[in-house]
Amino acid sequence: MLPALRFRSGQVQLQRWPVASETVIEPGDLVYFDGTSIKPASSFPWTTNLVTTQTNFAAAFVGVAHQASAAGQNAPVSVDISPLATYEYAVSSGNYTVGQTIAVHGAPSALSKQQLAPSVSTAAMARAAESVSSATTLRVNFASAYSVASSNIHAQLGPIPASEA
Repeated sequence: MLPALRFRSGQVQLQRWPVASETVIEPGDLVYFDGTSIKPASSFPWTTNLVTTQTNFAAAFVGVAHQASAAGQNAPVSVDISPLATYEYAVSSGNYTVGQTIAVHGAPSALSKQQLAPSVSTAAMARAAESVSSATTLRVNFASAYSVASSNIHAQLGPIPASEA
């Protein structure tokens, strides 16, 4: 599938996130926050194995990019962090049931920026929003680590920054 924003229904909650000038982001990219700026899942550092990498990604997962950012641009982009929006993404071919845990797809040494796969719950950052057989696309609801309304186990307010204390 070509990169595309595949929003299907629900309530979107957009937030503006910083992007480094060397980072390229396309609408529909699954993005994470590295502590300074957002990046597509394909830039996420690979660790020990796929499940560990997916789990680490889920802990940093922000949401779905709604705007593009070309190389050389550094203006913030809108990202949907809502657990109520439904998107349709390419998935590993198979049978899926409503509520099934889903993670970003991974190859031997990299994550995909716009493809999903079934996962163990600790590595999940999405749930199937439909039951389908022999599917290659799936409707899902995402769980941002930056939305306290999501079911992401890493979602929390976190410590109060020194400037707000």
